[in-house]
Parts: sequence; C-alpha cells; structure tokens
Amino acid sequence: MVDKAHNSNGCSHSFLPIMTRWLFLFAFLFLFLTSHYFLETDLSKFTSSTILKTITIFNGKPEPPLHCSNESSSICNSNYPDKFEPNDRTSRSCPEYFRWIHEDLKPWQKTGITRDMVDRGQNVSHFRLVIVNGKAYIEKYKKSFQTRDVFTIWGILQLLRLYPGEVPDLELMFQCGDKTVVDKGLYLAGGPHANVSPPPIFHYCGNNDSFDIVFPDWTFWGWAELHISPWESTLQSIEEGNKRVKWKDRVPYAFWKGNPTVSLLRKNLCKCNVTDKNDWNARIYSVQWLDEREKNFQDTKLGDQCTYRYKIYAEGATWSVSEKYIIACDSMTMFIEPQYFDFFTRNMVPLQHYWPISTTNMCEDIKFAVDWGNSHQDKAQQIGKGGSNYIIDNLKMKYVYDYMLHLLKEYAKLQRFKPKIPERAKEMCPERMACSLRNGPRKRYMYESLVKSPSSTLPCSMPPPYEPQALQHLLHQKDNLIDKVRLRSLSDAAKKQ
Repeated sequence: MVDKAHNSNGCSHSFLPIMTRWLFLFAFLFLFLTSHYFLETDLSKFTSSTILKTITIFNGKPEPPLHCSNESSSICNSNYPDKFEPNDRTSRSCPEYFRWIHEDLKPWQKTGITRDMVDRGQNVSHFRLVIVNGKAYIEKYKKSFQTRDVFTIWGILQLLRLYPGEVPDLELMFQCGDKTVVDKGLYLAGGPHANVSPPPIFHYCGNNDSFDIVFPDWTFWGWAELHISPWESTLQSIEEGNKRVKWKDRVPYAFWKGNPTVSLLRKNLCKCNVTDKNDWNARIYSVQWLDEREKNFQDTKLGDQCTYRYKIYAEGATWSVSEKYIIACDSMTMFIEPQYFDFFTRNMVPLQHYWPISTTNMCEDIKFAVDWGNSHQDKAQQIGKGGSNYIIDNLKMKYVYDYMLHLLKEYAKLQRFKPKIPERAKEMCPERMACSLRNGPRKRYMYESLVKSPSSTLPCSMPPPYEPQALQHLLHQKDNLIDKVRLRSLSDAAKKQ
C-alpha cells in the first residue's frame, strides 16, 4: 500500500473553593517575588484610574522596565540607560559568517557612501532609518507585506537597548520585500550605470547577482500573522521536538511542508511526491495559510515537525525564512540548489551541514539521498546534527544582535555625510510601538522579545575580511563537494536504468 501524502494539486496538505483561591493567590505572590525569570504583570485588573502595565526582569536586581499607561503610551522612556557599561570586559570571536559583512560592503569601500547614493535607493525601499545620538527615526515610504517592517524596526530598537550608545549616527534605506533590488549588472563595467556607485540598500537576502546588504529578517522577533514566536522560544520548541523522537526512530523519508504556489521550484517539488506509480522517497504537504488560521495553526507548529529523518529546504519567491527552522531539526537537511542567501548561511558546508540537491534532477536526487542516508544512518545523522549544531552554536540571539551592530558600525564608517532627521520622520521607541497594541500575537511577541537591560558582556570580536585566496578556496571547496554528490547521484541513476 502506497503511503499517500498528496492532494489533487500534487501536494497534501468551575470556580475554585474559597480556600483554594487563597492558596493559589499565595503561591502566585510567592513565585512573583522569587522568580528569576521574566514576568509580565497586568495591573489593569486592580485599578480603574490608569491602565498600567510593567514588564520587569528579576535577575538579581530590578531592571529598567517598559512602562505603558494611557497617558504615556506615546512617550519614550527617558530613564533607560544611555551608556553601555558591561560587567565582563572579555570578548569572544564572532562566528565566521561575520566576515561576509566586509564582502557585502565592498562595493562602497573605495568611494564611501554619499547622501546621493542613499537617496537613490528611496524608490525601491520601504523605509529610511536614521539613528542620531542613540535614537531611531523612521520615514516610511510604502507599506510592506504584513508586519515585516514593524518587527524589523522593533528588532533595531532592541539592538539600541542591548548596546546603548554603541550604534553610531547613520542613515540607511531598508527593503522589506522578497526579491533583491540592486542589480549588479546595472553597475558593473558595460552596464548602463557603470559610472556611478550602487545605492546601499539593506534587505533580508542577497544573491550573486545583486548588491543588496544582507540583514537579519523580521521573524527573529516573531511572525505575528502565522503565530510563529520570536526566535529564542521557537528554537527552544524545536529542540524539545528533537528530543521527543530520536533520529533513527523517525520516518525514513524526506519531508517538506509549505506553500507550493509561490515559486516554480516548489511546484516542481510537488511532482516528487509519492503516487501510485512512483515513490521518490519524498513526502510533500501543501499548506494553505487561510485554512491553518481557521485551525489556530495547530498543524503548523514548528516543534512538531521534527519527526522525519530528512527535511527539504526549497526557496520560495527568493530565500525563505523557513531555512533556520528546517536546519535546526536534527534531520539531514536537503538544500535544493539555493540561489539566494541570508546573513548566516554562507559558511555552511555540503555534507557537513546539509545535503545538496540539484534542480535539474530533483526527484532522482532526493531518492538517492534518502536511500544513501538509510544505508548510512550514522553518517546521515551526523550531517543532520552538524546542521542543527551550526544553528544552535552560531545563531544565538546575542550573535544576531552582534551581527547587526557590527554591520551598522562598518556601514557608518563608510558614510561621507552627516545624518539628519527628515521632517516627516518619527522617533520610534518600544513604548510607542507596543503600548497601544491590543492583546494578541503582535503585542505578545514584542513583549517577549523586549530587551530588558543592556548587555552585561561585550559584543563578539569582529573577524577580519577574507583574503581573496581564502575566499576562493572556500567557494571552490563548496562547489567541488556539490559536484561530487551530483556525480554520485547521476551514476546511481544510470545503474538503475
């Protein structure tokens, strides 16, 4: 009997007694006073004069809270520290992928960044960010999809709270869409704009044909529309899911679940699903997000999707935020020939952190990879663990903030003008973004991801740029490993014909 996972589109898709109440109240007060963890206390139930909500972290000492009231919901907290004074002055080295900051900014290394260059990016940007004296100002140009811009700005505000006074004055443009916007071909020799420098535009992803400056995506602080929590709690949920099912007890097929309509690649992936005639060792499930919303996203919890030995990463319109969630699952991740990259993946190595899959022989490659993995379970499990360890070790939230800090510092060094606050820009702060929100995932994720106090440790130490030969060696090594896997897959397919 064939294990079918497809649909018609080719993808499947009392009140307590009085004494008990007093005991409960006593227990609650005891936990409140002794907890070393984050507590959100809603005092609006106890007073009608003001709606006062305070977020406080008890970690040996009270930390500067986020105060919200009817009177002050639009007033930024002036009591938050404005100087970075860490207790621990030691610093560890940043992960290797921080070296790509130098590469991403290389187009402006000789010329510097002028105001004209920044302004030329306005027509393809969603907002302008200006930081002056540690405060953030936003000038919006167009609405982004869902709340991408909102949570990106929120993340930048948390950076300013984690390292107060450390982000230099700067001015930049940010693009919140999927597709890259600064085409290299326009600015290289022979292109129509070869005599001018490209506009520096920050974005969530890049590719070999663009000059987009890669920056962490909004989901690190939560994806409210899909009920995906901020990164730290989501990663914890995935790690707990990893413990529930040991690798060798997992389903011995390759799993993918997502929206297949956003790219031709994903539509072709659906053709690799199991049918009455073919079994390519893939189990593909379609997600219709409107339907999932009706079910309160019960079937799309990321911590429940680590039950297969192999997981597939397939790009959507461009890169996909699902990448980090998939890699963290301990399953051997199959990358279907990515054309785009985000800020942390460029140092991942084939056969060490993932298994490469070709787009031209996708179904055959998936079948070969699963057959190989089931015949070499220890090695396949090692690759899966290598990928998840890469995420756990190198993508801690502290490193995400450190990457943002170093990138913005290096960018600011290239500026050849003094940033100024546009007339239409608004000062942004956590109080103005979070206090007036109604209860729901958007507010919950902001409160959860709020940086409560400045870091007690220094940011990691920025590594130097790649030497040209070392960079070429890294890229050639990856290409050679991918070619090696491809030849083995083609050879295996030829033997079976």
